[in-house]
Amino acid sequence: MSDKDASFAEKVSRLRAVFLERLPKRLAEARCALDILRSVATPAASSAGDRRGGPTGLGRGDPGAEALVSLRRILHNLKGTGESFGFKELSSRTQECERELDAAFSSALESAGIGPGDCRAEGAGTLAEFERGFAELESCAAELMAAGPRGAQGDGGFARPPASAQPGIRRSESLVYVCDDDSLQAELIADQLKYFGYRAKTFTRTRDLRAAVLAEAPAAVVMDLMFPGGECEGADALSGLRSEGVCVPAVFISGRGDFEARIRAVRAGGVAYYTKPLEANELMGTIDEIAHPREAEPFRILVVDDEPDVARYHQLILEEAGMTVRVAELPETVLDLVKGFRPDLVLMDVYMPRCSGREVATLIRQIPDFLSLPIIFLSAETDKAKQFSAMSVGAEGFLTKPIEPRELVNSVSLRAERMRTLRSLMSRDSLTGLFNHTTTTELLRSSVDAAKRGCRPLCFAMIDLDRFKSVNDSYGHPVGDQVLLAVSRVLKRRLRNSDLVGRYGGEEFAVILADTDLDAAVNLMEVLREDFSRVLFHAGERTFSCTFSCGISMMGPTSTHEAVREAADINLYKAKEAGRNRLVAGRMP
Repeated sequence: MSDKDASFAEKVSRLRAVFLERLPKRLAEARCALDILRSVATPAASSAGDRRGGPTGLGRGDPGAEALVSLRRILHNLKGTGESFGFKELSSRTQECERELDAAFSSALESAGIGPGDCRAEGAGTLAEFERGFAELESCAAELMAAGPRGAQGDGGFARPPASAQPGIRRSESLVYVCDDDSLQAELIADQLKYFGYRAKTFTRTRDLRAAVLAEAPAAVVMDLMFPGGECEGADALSGLRSEGVCVPAVFISGRGDFEARIRAVRAGGVAYYTKPLEANELMGTIDEIAHPREAEPFRILVVDDEPDVARYHQLILEEAGMTVRVAELPETVLDLVKGFRPDLVLMDVYMPRCSGREVATLIRQIPDFLSLPIIFLSAETDKAKQFSAMSVGAEGFLTKPIEPRELVNSVSLRAERMRTLRSLMSRDSLTGLFNHTTTTELLRSSVDAAKRGCRPLCFAMIDLDRFKSVNDSYGHPVGDQVLLAVSRVLKRRLRNSDLVGRYGGEEFAVILADTDLDAAVNLMEVLREDFSRVLFHAGERTFSCTFSCGISMMGPTSTHEAVREAADINLYKAKEAGRNRLVAGRMP
C-alpha cells in the first residue's frame, strides 16, 4: 500500500472512530425527543386526528411536533451515516425504527413537511412497537461502541476514489521538430512555428530526426509522410521510434490525401494529418493542443450537510479525486459560501434542522446569478415520491446514501463539468475561445482596482486588424475566421499566463498587462505585431498576410477603467490614422 493510500485509510478509520464517539450523544438526543413525544401524544390519536393538523398534541409548532421531527431527523441521519461507515446492522435497525415512527405518526409528519406518510396505512403502527425497536437499536449501538471501528462490516463504501488526472505541464518554450525532404518547405514551417512562439529545428532525413528525438524529445514532430528513400518513410520512421519505446506526438503532412496514405499515418500513431499546401494557422491549433494541453482547474464543490462525520467523509472522497471542497454544516451559512466560494456544484443533504434541503435549494435558485448552479441532493431517503418531490425545486440529481466513492466522484464531475462549459459559453467568444466583450470589461475593472490597491503598473492594449473587411470580401468569411483565430493564438501563446486577452468585438482584441510598465508593453506588442505580419494564410491558390494596429495606455494613479479603455482606443485610432500596421502608446496622468 502506498503512503497516499495508507493516509486515506487512516483518515477513514478516524472518521469511523469519531462517528462512534458521537453516537451516544445522538441516541441520548433521540431518547429525549422520544420522552417528550410520549408525554404529549399517542399513536391512537393519529387515527382520529385531523389530517390537516396531525394527531392531538402534535399541531404545527407544538413541543410534541418539534420532538417528532427531531427524532425522525436523527434516525434518518443515523441510517445513512451508519451505512456509509460500514455499520450495516446499526443502519438496518435504525431504518426499521424510522419505518415504525412513520407508520405511527404519518399524519403529523406529513403536516410537518416530512411527508408523504405512505410507508404504511395511518394508525397501523404503535408507539410501543417503535419503543421496542428503539431499545434494540440502543443495544446494537452499545455493542458497536464496545467493538470500536473494527465492528464495521465490509468497507462501507470506503474504496479509494479514482485519482484525478494529472494536469499537463505548460512550458514557456516548446520544441518542435520539422522533418521534410524539401528543405525550403521545412524552413517555411519552422518560421511559422517561431512566429507563434515555438522553437523549431529542421531535418531533411528521417535518420537525423531519429537521432535528435533520442537525444532530446520534442513536444511534437511535424513530418512529411513520403520521402524519396521509400514508400511512406515518414510513417515507418515514427513506427520505428515507437517500437523502441519512444512515443512522440507526430503531425503528418503530405501531398497525398488518399485513404491508403491517411490510414498508414494513423497506424503509425499520427495524431493529425494535413495535405499540402499547408495552412499554418490550422497546424498551430493542433500543435497548441499537443504541446500545451489545457490545465484543468480543480472543480469547486460545496457540501451542505448537518452531519459533520458524513460531510467530512464526502469531502475526503472528493478531495482525494482532486477537487476543492468546502463544507457548510449550518444552512444559514450556505448563501455566503456560495457567493464567496463560487462553487461549480452544491452537494446537499435533504433533511437538516431548522430548514430542509428543498428550502435551501429554493433560496439559492431565487438569486439570478445562481439560477443554473447544479444542486445534487444526497440522502438516505429511498422513497421515490419523496426524491421526486425534493428534485422539483430544480435539482440536478438525487444520490442515495451510502454511495460508492467512484459513483460520487463521477456524478459530481459530470455535472460540474457541464457547469464549467455553461460558464465558458457565457464568458468566452465562441470562435476564438478568448474572453468576450462583457467579461473583458469586468476583468479590466477588477485589474485596475487591484493595481491601484497594490500601487502596481498596468497597461491596456487595443488591437485592430488592418483592412479586415477586404479580407472577408476578397477571400470569404471562413478565411477571415482563420485570420481571427491566428491573432488569438499568437496572443495566447506569446503572452504570460497572467495576461488577460479578450475579443472586444469583430476584428478588435484587448490585452490587459498587469505589473507591466509602458516601455515593456510597447516592446512586447511591437514584437507580436511584427511576427503576426509574417504569418501566411492560404485561400485556394492565393497566399496573403495581414497586419494589425495597436493602441496602448498605461493607467495613472487615479485612472478609472473607463478612462484606461478610452485612452487605449484613442491611441489605436491614432495608429490607424498614421498609416496602420503600427503602435501608438501613452501614459495617463
